[in-house]
Amino acid sequence: MIELAPWYAQTDRLRRLAGCCLDALGWGPEETPSQPVFAEPCLTLRRYDDGPAGKPAVLLIPAPIKAAYIWDLLPAVSAVRRCREGGLRVYLMQWRAPGEGERGFGLADYADRLVGDALDAIRAETGQASVVLIGHSLGGTCAALFAALHPERVRGLVLLASPLHFGPETGLFGPAVAELPNARTLTVQLGNVPGSVINGLCLLASPATFDWSRRWDWWCSLLSPAALRTHLLVERWTLDEMPLAQRLFEELVELLYREDRFMRGTLRIGGRAATPQQVRAPLLSVVDRHCQIVPPQAVLPFHRAVGGGHLLWYAGDVGVSLQHVGMLVGESAHRHLWPRIVRWVQGHAG
Repeated sequence: MIELAPWYAQTDRLRRLAGCCLDALGWGPEETPSQPVFAEPCLTLRRYDDGPAGKPAVLLIPAPIKAAYIWDLLPAVSAVRRCREGGLRVYLMQWRAPGEGERGFGLADYADRLVGDALDAIRAETGQASVVLIGHSLGGTCAALFAALHPERVRGLVLLASPLHFGPETGLFGPAVAELPNARTLTVQLGNVPGSVINGLCLLASPATFDWSRRWDWWCSLLSPAALRTHLLVERWTLDEMPLAQRLFEELVELLYREDRFMRGTLRIGGRAATPQQVRAPLLSVVDRHCQIVPPQAVLPFHRAVGGGHLLWYAGDVGVSLQHVGMLVGESAHRHLWPRIVRWVQGHAG
């Protein structure tokens, strides 16, 4: 049998090398200065404000396969800066690639223990026992699961294009996962699942979303230097895709995407039930009506299950490469959406 893991690991290294070359050519992110305040395997917690500890704290949670700097790509399109400008004390979970020793890290780690450890570090600095969680994509899924497990620690919950309801009718990954064999058949060969494998699976699931639309966005961006720069930096960011821990990949595929256990009320994490009805925090979701990755039907049933919440609708942007990250880096998102998100957080974080 061909050993696939070394080949994919080499592919990941070549992708990272290409990213470093783009950095050397001036096509790297322009990040806000920050300080690491806590670190453990798979996680570094960064703080973006060393001002008065009395400011309300927010914790930004990226998807666990993605480099965190998409939240702070350029000064004009930085969610970190918008939150700081709104008088918030900003912390960002910076995921690190799992090693062989972290193969067994699953939802009990990414959606519970690691988020809890980050909140412990924030409480040690600020004295705040509960904060607002802001998550994007699967980072928002982890945030919602944590809010179900620890409602007393979450003051507010902001979910950006975050899937909570799974199945064949809830986005392009549902039908793709339904066609896959058990996730274990893949991880038994690969261990931790390389980023290049995830990238390949995404392309197979929807070439239109992960290839053709990116080419079209590049073409549309040519008339705007600012849009073109953002597009190229998002493309550079896609080269930093990290491996998914073996157990996390298996649980995401089997427990969530295939069996939809969270919305069905049958999910257990670390031996404890996690259901939407346990979420007590005020809820704000940002949804893209036209998104194929996380369409409204992957989000709205969660709102109904928790008894409502506030919805903001994102209409898309030119110059974001992948529309799935447009609400983080899009020009219109920062002009229209982020002021409203920050005002909502201010109203619930005090």
